[in-house]
Amino acid sequence: MLLSLAWLREFVPFEGTAEQLGDRLTMLGLELEEIRRPFDAIRTIVVGHVVERAKHPEADKLSVCKVDAGQGELLDIVCGAPNVAAGQKVPVALVGATMPDGMVIKKAKLRGQPSHGMICSERELGLSDDHEGIMVLPEHFTVGRLLVDELQLDMEVCDISITPNRADCLSVLGLAREVALGFGLPLTLPRLNLVEDGPDCSGEVAIEIPDPALCPVYQGRILENVRVGKSPARIRHRLTAIGVRPISNIVDASNYVMMELGQPLHAFDLDLLEGRRIVVSPAVAGERIVTLDGQDRALTPGDLLIRDGVKPVALAGVMGGANTEVSDATTRVLLESAVFRPGTIRRTSRRLGLSSEAAYRMERGLDQPGSLFALHRAVQMMAELSGARLRPGVCSAEPRPWTSPALRFRPARARMLLGMGEDTIGDGFCADTLTSLGCVLDKSDAADWKVSAPSHRLDFEREADLIEEVGRVYGLDAIPPVLPKVMRPLDQAGAPESEYDFWRRIKGWGRGLGLNEAINYSFVGQKDLDHLGLPAEGRIPIMNPLSEDQNVLRTALAPGLLNNLRHNIAQGNAGLRLFELARIFTADETSETTACERGRMGVLMYGARHDDAWPNPEADADYLDLKGVVEHFAAFLHLPAPRCEMAEGAHPFLAPCVAVTVAGRRLGVMGRVKPDLADAYHARKDVWLADIDLDAARQLHDAVAVRFAALPVYPPVRRDITVIAPASLQAGAVLDHVRAMKLPLLEGVELIDVFAPEDREERNLTFRMTFRHAGRTLKDAEVDKEREKVASSVVQALSVRI
Repeated sequence: MLLSLAWLREFVPFEGTAEQLGDRLTMLGLELEEIRRPFDAIRTIVVGHVVERAKHPEADKLSVCKVDAGQGELLDIVCGAPNVAAGQKVPVALVGATMPDGMVIKKAKLRGQPSHGMICSERELGLSDDHEGIMVLPEHFTVGRLLVDELQLDMEVCDISITPNRADCLSVLGLAREVALGFGLPLTLPRLNLVEDGPDCSGEVAIEIPDPALCPVYQGRILENVRVGKSPARIRHRLTAIGVRPISNIVDASNYVMMELGQPLHAFDLDLLEGRRIVVSPAVAGERIVTLDGQDRALTPGDLLIRDGVKPVALAGVMGGANTEVSDATTRVLLESAVFRPGTIRRTSRRLGLSSEAAYRMERGLDQPGSLFALHRAVQMMAELSGARLRPGVCSAEPRPWTSPALRFRPARARMLLGMGEDTIGDGFCADTLTSLGCVLDKSDAADWKVSAPSHRLDFEREADLIEEVGRVYGLDAIPPVLPKVMRPLDQAGAPESEYDFWRRIKGWGRGLGLNEAINYSFVGQKDLDHLGLPAEGRIPIMNPLSEDQNVLRTALAPGLLNNLRHNIAQGNAGLRLFELARIFTADETSETTACERGRMGVLMYGARHDDAWPNPEADADYLDLKGVVEHFAAFLHLPAPRCEMAEGAHPFLAPCVAVTVAGRRLGVMGRVKPDLADAYHARKDVWLADIDLDAARQLHDAVAVRFAALPVYPPVRRDITVIAPASLQAGAVLDHVRAMKLPLLEGVELIDVFAPEDREERNLTFRMTFRHAGRTLKDAEVDKEREKVASSVVQALSVRI
């Protein structure tokens, strides 16, 4: 919303700077984006008086003028405009001035005649597109004064960012209310002085509204003997300052009032309306209308139309029709002021790509009682600007009158929610704030007030909205930050950690392990799930998706992680280690929400194992890296060592696919993304992915009894053993057998190397065993004896060689 400070001061006596205004509005929730100075480029232009005008001796189309610009002497200026004449007051750019187009005025000679400045047209000054001649100023302007002061141009315009719920601030009046509230200033509304003539016209145009939900009120007034022409400079320049293009006195008046009061208006040529009727109703499929921009538009039943007795004449709240447009030939005008259902206007505007200042306000909601005041204000301006006769009476229909919502307000609850005491936000402050907002209070119950909200504050829907206003006016920045006391009840001491804390702890583990956390939308595309071969059953489509790429809730984390992979590869990332904790969704008719949510953790590894820095070797991540992360995750949660076996059946997008089980319960799967599927994500190397069930991990974790033991005092002794085993024998079988022996001195065993000769169907598996005694240092002889026990038992049980 562009707010002219000069225009604002016609409503409130604000004397501060634009910066001070922006600071206060920002703290009230209306952020200042920037301060514009639309006419700063012509600040140095002065008012001049053409004393003499003579024909240029060497050019038929040039004039030599002597101009008094308040400099103490007359300036010789050569001018090419056909309308320049002696006695005129004109804008003069002196030598050294910089024009809006960047041209610097210098002393010059034109066809042998000296020229010390330039007499300007409106286009050269950036005031309009008129360049048929110089700009002739009113006679009462003072020679030598700055043009911007004499024209009273709006020199400072604030660009205020308005949140969607504050439709009341999309006008000078709305922002003036905020300024009056923020600075404690009185608010003055424009005065109405309607001069009416002729018979009452309230019955001349019948208004029909079949569905009050689409249009709660429609009003119109009639003007006759209208002379369409150019608006006065004051109005044209003000509209230009706030980015509205001047058109004619009738259109400019409606735009002026819309920006001033926030009520969009539309003027019809009354002689082009047939049947003396206005009907507000939805379009019929296949119906068409040519709008004011000359476009022939096909309509749908969701579009709201304004019709006369025969044809469509406007797209309600969006744009008028060309068949009833006000033109130079117009002599009678019906001015419309109406309120339409915001959702209908929004859909039509978005569907047709028609964005306008009127639709922007209509789709956010209007002040229904205030629409009549705006209508009177506009017809008064039109009558003054065009010399029209204003007929008495209003053609209107209001099938759904506006009623104020009945709200409650409890001062004690306001203080509780805001965290303030009665000494700072007392009952008096609350009452003064709500009253200054336009609310009507009933304080018959001192602890529970009844509040009637003003018609322009459509965002007042519940008590919390009123409490927010009290805090906003007091100053949210003035509320001291106080950390609340957080105490766990005694009966909850030792209770299992919450799911939030459990997930937070896992996220800390992932980051500490060197993985990068990914956070993706819960929405994915149907095509993403189809590409990975995930089943179509159980998907939950989104009724109003942001895009076709996000039209269904995810049933797996893989699509999001693989899209992260594609993005990183496109940015030149050679190695990727991602993890994500999130929920997946499947349809469940037995659930109250018709959806089943499950917590999952996804881990993705791709490309270089290490960063490209010495002394790490160059190698790509493989299955063992992924398996190590999963095993580390289980160890972090104090779970038993996971068992990894080839999964039964084909997996939709992993091959090979390894099932991970802990204590006989399925924890998840891991493996390589099928190369033909990974290729769609621009992967040129193997992509390794793990999918872990966090709900199962949580249950396994809660079942673990964690025991603490003293740190070992005596040193360990390690022995390696290499087993020559058939290629079909899993390393886990050897580990399980050794651990099952439960040797008292054996602290741990792990696989440290694998050697698989190409010419044999055998492989060498090297294990490292760690021995330790809690009460003394072990001797080599007893350690060697334990090693031999292990070797003999492994050979006998598994038919391998040592």
